[in-house]
Formats: sequence, C-alpha cells, structure tokens
Amino acid sequence: MTRGEYKVPQGKLVAAEVEVAEGRLSRVEISGDFFLEPDEALEAIDAALTGLTQDTTVTQMTELVEAAAADAHMIGFTPQSVAIAVRRALGRASGWSDHTFEVVHPRALPPIMNLALDQVLLEEVAASRRGPTLRLWEWDSSCVVIGSFQSLRNEVDMEAADELGVQVVRRISGGGAMFMEPGNAISYSLYVPGSLVDGLSFEQSYAFLDDWVLGALTEMGVDAHYVPLNDIASPTGKIGGAAQKRLANGTVLHHATLSYDIDADKMLQVLRIGREKLSDKGTKSANKRVDPMRRQTGMSRAAIIESMKNHFRARYDTVDGLLKPEELARAEQLVTEKFATAQWLERVP
Repeated sequence: MTRGEYKVPQGKLVAAEVEVAEGRLSRVEISGDFFLEPDEALEAIDAALTGLTQDTTVTQMTELVEAAAADAHMIGFTPQSVAIAVRRALGRASGWSDHTFEVVHPRALPPIMNLALDQVLLEEVAASRRGPTLRLWEWDSSCVVIGSFQSLRNEVDMEAADELGVQVVRRISGGGAMFMEPGNAISYSLYVPGSLVDGLSFEQSYAFLDDWVLGALTEMGVDAHYVPLNDIASPTGKIGGAAQKRLANGTVLHHATLSYDIDADKMLQVLRIGREKLSDKGTKSANKRVDPMRRQTGMSRAAIIESMKNHFRARYDTVDGLLKPEELARAEQLVTEKFATAQWLERVP
C-alpha cells in the first residue's frame, strides 16, 4: 500500500492508504485526527473510493466523497482534502516528515543578492546538491521588489525611489510589489522538492506551504488566517503575501514577506497602488491594507523571527545550516549577469 497525507490549512490531517491492482484502487483506508459523525460515514467514504481507476481526478473523487458522506458532519476536513490525500498516495508524494530541512539565517545582504540566492538555492535543491531549505532574509538597504511579470512604470515611481534611496529590483516569481526596509519586514524562502506538493493545485500549495507560519503567528497571539490566493491576514488587515516559482522538474520556491512595521507614507510615494487593487481588498486606502506585526505582538522583530524558527524546528525535522561559498559565488555572478541589469529590471517596461 502507498500512503498520502494532506494537512488541511488551519484544520486536521487526512491520511490515505491505497492499494492498486490492475489500474484500480483495490483497497482504500482513510484516517486522520479529524472528527466525523456518524462513524459509519468513514466506511461509506472508503467504499466510494474503492474500485476507481488510478487516474481519477481530485474533482471526480471529491464529488464521490461528498455523495458518500451525505448528511454526515465532517469537522476539520473536507471531501476535497480526502481526494487530495488519495491523489498524493497514488503519486507517491512526500510529506513534511519525509524530509530534513536546513534552516539558514545569514547576515544582512544587499536586496539584489537575496533575489539571486533565491534562484541559486532553488536550482541547488532541484539538482539534489542541497536538501529542502528554509532561509530567513536579512538585507542592508531599502528596496521595492516587483513581481516577475509586473510593469515597472505602472508599479513604481522611479523618480521618488531615487530621491528616497530605495532600490528597485525584480524577482523570479510572480505576484505583486513589496516595499521593504531593514528592520521593518520579515521575509523567508522555502525551497522544496515537487514531491512535497504533489497532488495539490498551485492555489492549494500556497496554503499548504504557509500553514506553519499561521501556527507560529498563533503562538505569538496573532489571529492570522490564509486568504486565497497568496495573502496572510488578520481581522484588522493584511500581514503579508507569498509568491512562488517552479522549475520544470517541479522544485518549488515559496517565499513570503510579512510586515513587522511600515512607513506607509514612504511606501505610497514609491509604489503606484491603483484603485482597482484597493477595491478588491475592500478598502479605499493603502495605509489601511497592512496591519504590522509590531503592533499586534509587542515583540521585537528579532524575537518574532526566533519564534518562527523555533516553531518550524518543533514542527519538522531540521538542522541549522549555512550558505555555501560556491552558492554565494554563483549568486554574485547572477547579480552581475542578470539581476542588476536593465534588461532584467525592465523586462516588462
């Protein structure tokens, strides 16, 4: 039998053990720390999945589980989470517990080096020269980081950025612009093999890879929740946002920036935040979109980062690590050849 697991964001763990014979699911056993009433509904779910072809989609399995559960109360999990667990078992996906994560927290670097390191470490994990890694960022100057596909002139007031000494750089992942100052933001990157998110849609993988952060924030007293597609928020506003980049072999870069504190006036001088972007967030002012963690926790930035690292260490198998000399050398090369060039920054003018 093969086993697949799926942790429902802010919910329970669902596990599926599946046996396949002649292209069909000959045996299916669903388990987990969820709640289900009545008990007999679990047998009905197992029976509904048994006999399906191994290429049955998550959508098709979800519909079958919904029908089998009927009026049962599924608490802490959903029909879709059952289907995902089964697909992950069929695809032989890996779980968090199958990996040892290296936790890397280097000294402050130029913003553009942090972006180059994202590409380097992603490629190193893809080539199996480095294991799955969590890297905490430190940077030595203010910057605006725009998404890979954003228009430079539409997102940034370059004249204001120059006057304020704010460097403008472009990352390899999509998503929106982030205004970052040393001491006022918390950024991290996860580099993981594609097997960890096997069976998940792009949208589901965001919540899956950010679930540990929500746990860490909860421990610090922050009422945080995930907002699709890629935001982490509290009842009083957005805390941060995430973005991803995937290589052809499935290796994933998932990085996020959380607002510890923010100079909203400076941010609004540099960023062009249009009315359409504000309207879909339910606010008229960009000042009110972000709710910094300094106010919510009363903790120093350093203390929050240590708390996040400790939560990650307690949750997963980890070792403390360092950036390798050859990785830093490759990042410096990429800065010169790619990230510091006008061709890259202005790839979407």
